[in-house]
Amino acid sequence: MEHEVTLKSHPLMRRLPLIAILVVAVLGAITLRDHLSFQALSDNREALLAYRDAHYLLAAVLFVTAYVIIAGFSLPGATIATLTGGFLFGVFPGVLFNLIGATLGATAIYMAARWGLGDRLADRMEHSDGAVKRIKDGIDDNQWSVLFMIRLVPVVPFFVANLIPAFVGVPLHRFVISTFFGIIPGALVFTSVGAGLGAVFARGEAPDLGIIFEPHVLLPMLGLAALSALPMVLNFFKKDA
Repeated sequence: MEHEVTLKSHPLMRRLPLIAILVVAVLGAITLRDHLSFQALSDNREALLAYRDAHYLLAAVLFVTAYVIIAGFSLPGATIATLTGGFLFGVFPGVLFNLIGATLGATAIYMAARWGLGDRLADRMEHSDGAVKRIKDGIDDNQWSVLFMIRLVPVVPFFVANLIPAFVGVPLHRFVISTFFGIIPGALVFTSVGAGLGAVFARGEAPDLGIIFEPHVLLPMLGLAALSALPMVLNFFKKDA
C-alpha cells in the first residue's frame, strides 16, 4: 500500500498525462494532418450529412467526443472541427457543441498540466522573490481579466492559453467558466463560416478563415479584450493612489 502511494506521488507518474498529451500531439501533427483537413471534410460531406440525418443525437455525441479528443490532445484540425460543427448542425446548436467540446478538451490539458507541474510550480512562484513573485501576484489579483484576455485575443495559441492558468494556480471553476465564455466570439465566427460551407462546396472553393482578422470581426473582439482588461487598469491606479 505504501509502495502504491509512493508510486502515484512520484514526479514522473504525475507528469505522465501531460507527457502523453505532448507525445500524441506530436504524432498527430505528423500522421493526421491530411485526415483532419478541409479537403477531408469536403470529400466526406455527403456521408457525414447522411449519418447526421439518420442518427442526429448519436452524431452530436460522436462529434462532441471527437472535438474533445482533438482539443484535449492538441491534434491538428481544431478549426476544421469547428467548421464541421457549423456545417452539420448549423450556427445553433453547432456553436454549443463546439463550445462544449473545446471547453472539455481544454480542461483535460489544464488538469494534466496542473497535476503534473502546475501545483508545484505555482507554489514555487508564490514563495519566490523578485520579478517572478510580482508576476504571480499580478495574475492572482486580476485572474478573471487575464483569463478572458488570453481567450479573446486571437493571437494566443489555444494550447498556451490552457497551460498558463494551470502553471499559476488558477482554480478549476475559473478556468472552465472563462474558457467557455471567452471562446464564444471566435467559436461563433467559425461556426457561422461552417454553416455556410454548403454554398462554398457547391462553388468548389475553400472557406475564408482569415475572416477573424477582418476589421468588423477583429475590432469587436479586441474591444471585449480591452473591456476585460479594464479591472486590471483600475487596480493598477488604485494601488498607486
